[in-house]
Amino acid sequence: MAAQRGRLRRVADFAGRWFAVLVVLGGVAGLVIPEQAAAAADYIPLLLGVIMFGMGLTLRVADFTLVLRRPWTVLLGLAAQFLIMPLAAWSISWVFGLSGLLLVGMVLVGAAPGGTASNVIVYLAKGDVALSVTMTSVATLLAPLLTPLLVLWLAGSDLPVGFWALFESIVQIVLVPVVAGLLVRALAGRYVERVLPYLPLVSVTGIVVVVAAVVGANADVVAAGSALLVAAVVVHNAVGLVLGYAAAAATGLDESARRAVSIEVGMQNSGLSASLATTHFAPLAALPAALFSVWHNVSGSALATYWARRPARPRPEERATTGG
Repeated sequence: MAAQRGRLRRVADFAGRWFAVLVVLGGVAGLVIPEQAAAAADYIPLLLGVIMFGMGLTLRVADFTLVLRRPWTVLLGLAAQFLIMPLAAWSISWVFGLSGLLLVGMVLVGAAPGGTASNVIVYLAKGDVALSVTMTSVATLLAPLLTPLLVLWLAGSDLPVGFWALFESIVQIVLVPVVAGLLVRALAGRYVERVLPYLPLVSVTGIVVVVAAVVGANADVVAAGSALLVAAVVVHNAVGLVLGYAAAAATGLDESARRAVSIEVGMQNSGLSASLATTHFAPLAALPAALFSVWHNVSGSALATYWARRPARPRPEERATTGG
């Protein structure tokens, strides 16, 4: 039994370390076996719910206390999250001539909360991990209200967007699982600690399947040449990373906090975007999310590698969180 747990732990560690590569392979699988991959599209909301429950298991009530200790910093980060990326999505779509379902897909990515992998990337980048965890947690809890409003505002004229339908979906696949995971951690923390090392395997597998399913459902579009959409996604991610850092720097945050805000703004919960797109629109609307999922893990990992060689002075909260 112990040997099996050890092997599973090594597989989970491997999945965490090679997350970006595995996501790229998921996209390739969607192109190579599109019909089989697309068959998983109906399970995207369920997969995301499982991933969000896993995220909830990693959280503690203490993760939200930073809101009280450093409210200005958290507020700034959240404002950057929900202003820069949605507005950038709409602007970039206009510049690149994207409309209809692709515009909706871009806005869905921009209006989503921070990505589930962002905390790990911030840790590797020697950023403010406590701020990163708090931003991800609070943004996720705010998503049922803010994400539908932003999508309705920026993309409602292109396609009919129902606020309450989006709100209900986000509550079901994000809020309920996260809160459930948080409660399970609070009530059975000793048992949850035993499974935490294996959670990366669940999250990585879920995201890889989501990317493969969305790419498979849009294989013809991708194969026909979607260079314009790929360019838009790359620019969107870059704008988030750069403007997130600039906003944090302009307001006087230290280097570790700047890195955290940059990564939190630039990395989105593309799984949520893909789920909302496939549930309420069409598979094509999920394509920007699938491409973003591939690219932001590659760019985030590259940025973390660059920053890891240039250590920033961490705050006390970060040292406590990382055990450093």
